[in-house]
Amino acid sequence: LKGAIDTLRTQAGKFGSNLSVVQTRQDFTKQMINVLQTGASNLTLADTNEEAANVLALQTRQQLSSTALSLASQADQNVLRLF
Repeated sequence: LKGAIDTLRTQAGKFGSNLSVVQTRQDFTKQMINVLQTGASNLTLADTNEEAANVLALQTRQQLSSTALSLASQADQNVLRLF
């Protein structure tokens, strides 16, 4: 009977130690979940007005580049017409 009690006490100590490890891992996992959720929220909550302004600026730059290229081409053609 004494041997069984000693075995139970040893197992109870091991369970306590294992419980501590599991709780530490659970805390780490909860913190990691919070970090990942915060990061995902930051990615999906981008300022749509700012992004729309960036797109409009890019489109305007592209149109101006196209117009400048067209004007340069026309100027070259006009110079060639002189001869």
